[in-house]
This record gives sequence, structure tokens and C-alpha cells, in this order.
Amino acid sequence: MEQVEAVQRMQDYIEAHLYEPITPADLARASLFSPWHSYRLFVSLVGLTPAGYIRRLRLSKSALGLRRGLKVADAAFAAGFGSVDGYQRAFFREFGCNPGDYAADPSPIYLFTPYGVKFRHIERRKVVEPVKTVFVQMVEKPARKVLIKRGLQARDYWSYCEEVGCDVWGLLQSVQSIGPEPVCLWLPPLYRKPGTSEYVQGAEVPLDYSAAVPEGFDLIELPAGRYLMFQGEPFAEEDYCNAIEEVQAAVKRYDPTLIGYVWDDRSPRIQLEPIGTRGYIELWPVKPA
Repeated sequence: MEQVEAVQRMQDYIEAHLYEPITPADLARASLFSPWHSYRLFVSLVGLTPAGYIRRLRLSKSALGLRRGLKVADAAFAAGFGSVDGYQRAFFREFGCNPGDYAADPSPIYLFTPYGVKFRHIERRKVVEPVKTVFVQMVEKPARKVLIKRGLQARDYWSYCEEVGCDVWGLLQSVQSIGPEPVCLWLPPLYRKPGTSEYVQGAEVPLDYSAAVPEGFDLIELPAGRYLMFQGEPFAEEDYCNAIEEVQAAVKRYDPTLIGYVWDDRSPRIQLEPIGTRGYIELWPVKPA
């Protein structure tokens, strides 16, 4: 684990100093190894050189800036490019489109998602500790469409990534959704196609969504509905397996009839990305009893 932790420290350093000059010596100091050895470790565990990793991450951040209205020239210099031409060429190589065209019509693209290496080396199953505080509140969701990528037999995140890959999340982050972030869904039979998975990843979009649907994706329409949102306490990122299990155990013990509702098995259950600073979140659909 010492080598994994060294590379994770380099990833953390890059995230914290993304828009500053980052040298091999900086990464070596973060890793606590020599520049030569830290470089080899990074390539071995991440699959990219540090420079390639930084470039892809800056380009993806710049794409989100373009979607928010940032000018191409400003995006180019913010991403560390010395010229707009160089930025345009790099953007096209990464995403297959010109940044000016993307700014005018931000269709879904595959953004680079930098997964921390330490999370690949954590046991998926741990002993569940005594349940901590789980907050519950009612939320309303409007009628909407969801741009989804189906799997084959997946029932959770791990099996979905094995079937579909982890880069789907990067594309979904590029979608102009009605929510603040992409979602994971457990689809009831009503929304599943034969031979496809219960668990999918997607982005909630308006009913009048008219952007291109990427190849291999589907649009489904969901009605307005009420959900009980279960949110656990903040957790250390490496403890996310426990955080998920704690919330799911609390849901199993919860009786919605105490507030006049029952579970709605015709609507999908929703999972948000586990982020330690806010706690793990799931939304379960309910209807009046």
C-alpha cells in the first residue's frame, strides 16, 4: 500500500495545484520518492504520465467552463496553453470536436474522470460498524427525462463498471442536467429492456431535452414523484464501502407508513456519488399509503 499511497498523494497534489506549474520535483516531494521512481509509479498505477493526466484533467475542466459561457481564449489560457491554436488542437484530440463548436452546442462528451488509485485497492466488503446518524427528508422531483447507459446484468456500481466501464460518468458530467450532478438508478422492470441491467448511470434532463443522444445511450421519461432522501454522516473517502452499507441498513429498518407513505416500486431508486464531505445519499421513491 505504500506505493499506492504515494501515487494518491501525487493525485491529491495535482488536484490542489491544477492551475499552477507542476514539476516532477513537486510530485516527487508529494510522493516522498525520487522523481524517477515517482514517475514510474504514477505511470504503472494510473496508466498515464503525470503530464498526460494533468493535460486531460485541465481540458475536461475547461470544457465545463465553456459550457458555463467561458470564452475559448480564456479557457485556453486557464488550462495552461500558450496559444488558442494549441488549445483547439488538444481539445479536438481529446473530445473530437472544436471548443468553439462545443461552446455553441455543448452536446455530451466524455470528460476525463480522475479516479483515486487508493480506492481501487480497498476491500469491497467490510464489517459494518454500528449505524451512525442517518438524516431523512422528503424531496419532490419533477417530471423529467433521464439520459442513461444500460448495462447487462449489473445490480450495483462494481458490476456496472465491470460491464460498461467507468468512463460513462465523465460523459454524464458533461450533460447540462436539471440536477447538480449525474445519478445512478436502480430501474424497476417497467423501465428495463430485455437483457439489460437493473442498475444504470444517467443524467436527469428536462422533458424538452433536444441535444444529441450519444450512441449506446437511451432516454427514458420519469413522472413527478416524492422521494425519501437518506443521507449518512460525512466519512473518510477510504471508508465509502461502510458509508454505503450504513445508509442501506438504515433504509431497511425504516417504515414509511409511520408518515403515511409506502415504498413506490414503480419508480427508480436513486444513488448519488459517494462524497465523504457530505455523506452517502440514496433517494427512495414513495407514494401515499
